Amino acid sequence: MKRVFVYEYLSGGGLLDAGASADADLQAQGLAMRDAVVADLLRTGECTVSTAAGAQLPPAPWPATTVTPGTAEAPIDFVARQAARHDVTWVIAPETDGLLEQFQAVVAPARWLGCDGPAIRLTSSKQATLRRLAERGLATPLAFAQSAGITQWVVKPDDGAGSLATRVHASFAAAREDWARRSRRGAAITLEPWLPGEALSVSLLCSDEGSELLSVNRQHITIDAQGTLAYAGVSVNIYPPSDARTVVLRALAAQVVAALPGLRGFVGIDLVWHAQHGPVVIEVNPRLTCAYAGLSAALGRNLAAEILQLHARAHPSRKWGSGGQPASAGLGSFTRHAADANA
Repeated sequence: MKRVFVYEYLSGGGLLDAGASADADLQAQGLAMRDAVVADLLRTGECTVSTAAGAQLPPAPWPATTVTPGTAEAPIDFVARQAARHDVTWVIAPETDGLLEQFQAVVAPARWLGCDGPAIRLTSSKQATLRRLAERGLATPLAFAQSAGITQWVVKPDDGAGSLATRVHASFAAAREDWARRSRRGAAITLEPWLPGEALSVSLLCSDEGSELLSVNRQHITIDAQGTLAYAGVSVNIYPPSDARTVVLRALAAQVVAALPGLRGFVGIDLVWHAQHGPVVIEVNPRLTCAYAGLSAALGRNLAAEILQLHARAHPSRKWGSGGQPASAGLGSFTRHAADANA
């Protein structure tokens, strides 16, 4: 039996350990992702699963085991300790302040289920990611900075997750003032054109073997009178594989993966479908996203099982639990990075 440790930062008490409190909506999203992963893992019948639950938060689905940090044990130390006791560690955490990268650094590569360190480091910076993608010829907001058609500008953390601390301004001057004010406080902040269009995301399964577009999702975003963005959920798998937009986005995703080596497991790409220019990449998430919850059921697949199988194929000499070898995978159709990136 594979011994899998699932650690979701918010529901695992990460912020509480730091003396802060988590936003209720974000915590609910964290719980939904954690429980979806754990349920998928348990359905394989090949895993024992441990997970963490912070104070006054519900444990993961039975029969997962709940583990808790020691007194005053930091989240990074807790994850490192649990990773050494399990065959595989699956961390769901934001990139903010280098958090996801720090977790990756304390888990042995053969035990880490997710993107590698350099990929996490690069995609943790929105601006660095957009520059890399623009260099490879992909459409990003950077291409619209001098466009006369841009009437709004967005200011957001360079390493932020979701829509946190994101504000849309009606003029460049107002955006510049917001950017300068936050920058003076020492925050890493980006200022870029706000592109009108349909807010979408794509969910990918990535490995050294290539990438597969799992689904195209619609993101529900609200903007209040002050220009503050809020995330209001996601509708998964909105287009069938044969839809014209899916075909375009499959090719786009292959180009993104080819431009960002080291993406592994579940990866999300946020984008805007512009009426005149088509898909414009906004950011790349090197981790599980909210779209995972409900996606296995929507696709009729066990995505956690497939991610485990891909990891096992990347580490063929790794022994699991009581000594059994991981099973071979029966996975979907992968797009090869180099051969098909520009198809």
